[in-house]
Amino acid sequence: MTMEKQYLDWVLVPMGILLMVAYHVWLLYRILKHPTKTVIGVNAINRRFWVQAMMEEASKNGVLAVQTFRNNIMASTLLASTAIMLSSLIAVLMTNGKGDRSSWFIFGDESDLAFSIKFFSILVCFLVAFLLNLQSIRYYSHASILINVPVKKMSHHHHHHHLTVEYVANTVNRGSYFWSLGLRAFYFSFPLFLWIFGPLPMFFCCIALVFMLYFLDVTFQFGWAVGVVNDNGHNGDEELGGSVRS
Repeated sequence: MTMEKQYLDWVLVPMGILLMVAYHVWLLYRILKHPTKTVIGVNAINRRFWVQAMMEEASKNGVLAVQTFRNNIMASTLLASTAIMLSSLIAVLMTNGKGDRSSWFIFGDESDLAFSIKFFSILVCFLVAFLLNLQSIRYYSHASILINVPVKKMSHHHHHHHLTVEYVANTVNRGSYFWSLGLRAFYFSFPLFLWIFGPLPMFFCCIALVFMLYFLDVTFQFGWAVGVVNDNGHNGDEELGGSVRS
């Protein structure tokens, strides 16, 4: 019976992790090739338009832009604080959690080594979430200063203006990407938590999480993007995809 439980851990846990990884590889492909069909891609495009609108009238929109970045920094700070707090809690459980587990409902490997691996996986997940949210705060802090650069007063050359706006937009998008990755790390912690009670809850949680993330990540209302025209007079999905990849 013990070998059967260990066999479930060896089979179902890698299958669940592989399912999550395969979904995110597919999502990355969609973001790079068809950004207007994903929520992340559409948001990245709209953030570029927003940055351009803010920088065209920096004297009027400066306060609004800084307040927006402040709200994003507060959200990232909350996630980072939660992640480091949970990491500390998991570390305490790893050092003092070798009590009697006979009353626990666990269908899987119940050895001390297995529990150490499970708790360590959760700890790494939250530490990664903490670091990703720190990077998000870093980029948002940079963007809060760059957004108020008076590009029209610095240079009347349109090319210089375009490069500055693109750089600020890239900075804002990087902050958002790191925030999204930090949030994904929190999502990924749910299957790892359920792994404590066995590989079956963990595997079913991975399946449910992939279905949930699919409906959160994919958008079916992307027809508006066809009408967007860039500086060269071209339109279409390829130009928008290039703006997300940069």
